[in-house]
Amino acid sequence: MQPKINLYVLDTNTVTYLHRGNENLKWWIQQVGSDRVATTIVTLYEQLRGRLALVNRKQSEASLIKAFEELRSTHFYYCKVQVLQFDAAAAVEYRSLLQQKIRIGVQDLRIAAIVLAHKATLITSNLRDFQQIPDLQIADWSQAH
Repeated sequence: MQPKINLYVLDTNTVTYLHRGNENLKWWIQQVGSDRVATTIVTLYEQLRGRLALVNRKQSEASLIKAFEELRSTHFYYCKVQVLQFDAAAAVEYRSLLQQKIRIGVQDLRIAAIVLAHKATLITSNLRDFQQIPDLQIADWSQAH
């Protein structure tokens, strides 16, 4: 039997930092291997919502061009990264987190539920919120290694 490969799941802020070219994140992904890095459908949702809001904003032609370029770049990223679903196992974890009355945002709770369901490690710079979640493995790859 092969040992289970650890999976590292990037939260929304981390994916944003990666898109902005954070060298520390690139280094860590290279170290662990991109096949062991994923994100969640919640992060996809949050990022698309933000990109679409930019496109729909009244703005100059140059800003609109940039907004569409960011939307295209986001699309390209999600075509090549593993996106973990909010499935039945994540729903069970989410319900448990809600019952614990953990005081963080709904989307962050959903991301945590997906990570817990996959027994993965969450990569985040939002340690303050995610440290409140029992049994959630977290790491911050945005800082110098």
